Amino acid sequence: MKQTSMEIKLIWLYTLIQFLILQYEVAFSSSAHHLCHQDDGRALLQFKELFNFNINASKLFCDYSYPKTKSWIEKTDCCTWDGVTCNEVTGHVIGLDLSCSQLVGAISPNSSLFSLSQLQKLNLAFNDFTDSKISSEFGGLTELTHLNLTVSNFEGQIASEISHLSKLVLLDLTPSVSLNFAQHDFHMLLNNLTQISVLCLPHVNISLSNFPMNLSSSLTYLDLSGTNIHGMLPNDVFQRPKMRVLALGANSYLTGSLPKFNCSNKSPLLQQLDLSLTNFTGEIPESIGCLKSINFLNFLSCQLSGHLPSNLSKLVQLKALDLSDNKLEGQIQDSFTNLQHLTYLSLSYNHFDGFFPPSIANLTELKWLDLESNSMTGYLPSNASGLQKLIVLFLSNNSFSGTIPSWLFHDPKLGLLSNNSRNTFIGGLMGLVQSISENTIQRKLIDLSNNKLDGPIPKSSISTLQNLVGLDLSSNNLSGIVEPNMFSNLKKLASLVLSNNRFLWRTDNNVSLSFPDLWELGLSSCGLSEFPDFLKNSKDLGFLELSNNNIHQIPSWFNSMPWDSLFYLNLSYNSLSSLAPLRWKSLNILDFQFNQLQGPLPLSICNLQELGILDLSNNKFTGAIPKCFGNFSSELEVLDLKNNGLQGSIEVSFPRKSSLKHLGLSGNFLEGSLPESLANCEQLEVLDVGNNNMNGTFPTWLENLKEIKVLILKSNQFFGPIGIFKAENPFMNLQIFDLSNNKFTGVLPTRILENLRSMMSGNKNETEAFYLGWYSDNAHYQDSMSIAMKGQEIEFTRILTTLNTIDLSSNNFSGKIPEVMGNLIALKLLNLSHNKLSGHIPLTIGNLSSLETLDLSSNQIDGEIPQQLTSLTSLEVLNLSQNRLVGRIPLSPQFTTFSNDSYQGNLGLCGFPLTKNCGETDQVPPLQEEDLDNFLSGFTWKSVIVGYGFGIVLGVAIGALMFLTGKPEQLVRFIEEEIYQCVRFLCWKNQVYRRFRRPKEAVTRTEAQLTIRYQMHMR
Repeated sequence: MKQTSMEIKLIWLYTLIQFLILQYEVAFSSSAHHLCHQDDGRALLQFKELFNFNINASKLFCDYSYPKTKSWIEKTDCCTWDGVTCNEVTGHVIGLDLSCSQLVGAISPNSSLFSLSQLQKLNLAFNDFTDSKISSEFGGLTELTHLNLTVSNFEGQIASEISHLSKLVLLDLTPSVSLNFAQHDFHMLLNNLTQISVLCLPHVNISLSNFPMNLSSSLTYLDLSGTNIHGMLPNDVFQRPKMRVLALGANSYLTGSLPKFNCSNKSPLLQQLDLSLTNFTGEIPESIGCLKSINFLNFLSCQLSGHLPSNLSKLVQLKALDLSDNKLEGQIQDSFTNLQHLTYLSLSYNHFDGFFPPSIANLTELKWLDLESNSMTGYLPSNASGLQKLIVLFLSNNSFSGTIPSWLFHDPKLGLLSNNSRNTFIGGLMGLVQSISENTIQRKLIDLSNNKLDGPIPKSSISTLQNLVGLDLSSNNLSGIVEPNMFSNLKKLASLVLSNNRFLWRTDNNVSLSFPDLWELGLSSCGLSEFPDFLKNSKDLGFLELSNNNIHQIPSWFNSMPWDSLFYLNLSYNSLSSLAPLRWKSLNILDFQFNQLQGPLPLSICNLQELGILDLSNNKFTGAIPKCFGNFSSELEVLDLKNNGLQGSIEVSFPRKSSLKHLGLSGNFLEGSLPESLANCEQLEVLDVGNNNMNGTFPTWLENLKEIKVLILKSNQFFGPIGIFKAENPFMNLQIFDLSNNKFTGVLPTRILENLRSMMSGNKNETEAFYLGWYSDNAHYQDSMSIAMKGQEIEFTRILTTLNTIDLSSNNFSGKIPEVMGNLIALKLLNLSHNKLSGHIPLTIGNLSSLETLDLSSNQIDGEIPQQLTSLTSLEVLNLSQNRLVGRIPLSPQFTTFSNDSYQGNLGLCGFPLTKNCGETDQVPPLQEEDLDNFLSGFTWKSVIVGYGFGIVLGVAIGALMFLTGKPEQLVRFIEEEIYQCVRFLCWKNQVYRRFRRPKEAVTRTEAQLTIRYQMHMR
């Protein structure tokens, strides 16, 4: 039966409706599955309520941050919220990325976060979860494959349950505060994480006894920097098949030589290697050339020595190379010719010599070049057109000479941070400034400090540098008169440092002159008689150095300036007589030493809670030390009040966890005993209260100050025996120990002497020693003190770390000199004079190979002078006078330099240089009459002729020899030895004033930040 057309239409209509219904059901079912699981949505909203928002929580490491959880609104689908990823079928939350979300708050173990049982990826990096722990609850998220808690202020012990996350592919726990991992928990973690690819635990304290061998074969990225790994690296650590990044820096207990790299047919695929701040020694192996894929290589601040390996040229993929702060030497050859991808190169703080390497001048991709603090010489190349992209250049602290080439200033890109200071460049500024001003894009910073540039500052050329931000011409030979208005066009100027030249700053009181962005002003030794008036228009000053001028008064407007960022103020070595209240609470360094300030110490200083250095020494302050000086925050590291007229007892109470490192109170009229609250200053390195009227017994509680290096109690009224110590090893780091001119009694403090570990090491290199003090990026403070050296009081404005002295003179010590004294082989001065010591001079004193001054005078010492003392070849001052010594004075080249004064008052001594002879062997036998007859009988005219003739021949021969050779070595050796003794003292004195070498911890902030950011970028 045929269907009508109407029926057919109805069938098609019914079919279409059924199809649409089916599509709707499918669509509805699909959309329903995409809705957030109800329990997960509720858990996220509860988690959100735990936090506030603060942009600073994510500011440091995030180029862009925003509060993601603000989009989390109730009754909306949580799968659409920022940072949330859901399973498309079940609707469970499987991914949570809240990195850089400005979150501030704590995550407790009962947080709703841990109810997200299906979570696979969790990223909480770069927030502030202070007071949060990596608790056992994290171990319950067993589906996790990615866990990132980088720099979010988690702290404390990492729970062992973290090892339950066996599916982890990425684990990054990079801490911002102290984070600890038990060794056994860490090894359990490595055993369970069989699929791990990225493992980042930098600066998590694990204290591994050896490098872990149970590493997953899947690892591509391993960062164990700063985890306290001990021992040596195994050779195969670089040969792991998938390893791309290996970071083991800041592990100072990693020692030994660098492992050899395997140059098999299949080269290692390692791309980044960081061994910085470790203690690897020896040479960089030639096999380094096997790392064909390496692009980042960091050996900063190790102990590497020798020359650069020639195979370095094979690392053609290298982009960043840091070998700074090592002991590498020799000329920098053409090792860099093939490294055309190199963008960052630092060879600073080594011993490289020779000329500027031509191979570096052709690195077309190089942006950062640091050759600072080497021994390089010669002229800079006149043309370096190959350095097309160079932005940052450090050449300071070398011996480059000649004129500064124009290419340093022609390239508008170079000079964002161009540092040519501390060389011996000569010439004037006119041509240099002209070269700069001719560029369409002017450089922002010019640093030509510490050279030998001369002539005036060209006013007309300087005024054209309108984009200049920083200008440092300090410590040159520039002359003439400098007028402030010559800089009037430099409206963007933030830093102006002209200190220590030979010009005069003309104060013109030009109030209209304005540097609105000025942050740093250095005009030390510029002949100023008053403050520059243009400072009235600078609102953001942070650093002001006006020392060593002739300023008599601080102007009234100065203290009212709104400098909320002022952290450094130095007005030392002027003629100031009064000090108005200081109101800048941001002050960190305040230096007013060597002025004429008088009256009581201003109480307003107590309000400066950020002070790190306070130096008011060498003034005329009187009265008591205010009690509130103990109320400073933990920031205060240096308090120097020496050489004033302060009186009374020290009633300052030093707080617990104080950061105080230097306390200088010498040269006042202080009384009473030392405050026992000093025991709270656990970081104290220098305690100098000499030349006061203080009393009491020896403060044995100082034994708890394990960092103390200088202890000076001299010229006070301390009395009694030095008591019993409870500490196992008191005063291990002591270098200067001065108890002279007191009333101490009893035996010498053997317990202290046998623990002076710092004086028992004789391998300190004075050329690499630095000075005791406080150092930062912008300023430094060097410890100074008065020490009796070579028979006179000497004021040391800075103290080498290799200077070791003991002065216990002018007391009432009795008994024998301890044998243990001979263990202090690094000792330079030993003064035990004017006591009641008895017994013999210990033979072990002959072990003190570094000793320069030995004074045992005015005691009751008997016996002979030990022959062993003749081995003290560095000895320059010897005083054994006024004792009971007997016998012959030892003969040696060194002892022949000492005069009678060294031995007078010892009636039993004889021999040179005393006039008293030692028995028959030293006396010329008297001439007998028969001997005279025999002598005269042979003295005939023939003998005279023969002797005279022989004398002429010998004289002519010697004269010819001197003419031909310059000097007959045998005849003048004695004279040279005598000259050598005279020059020795001058050589030592020169070493004392050598430039300190920065320690490892002084790696510049710029370098460190660049390295971190580069690693994060490459990650």
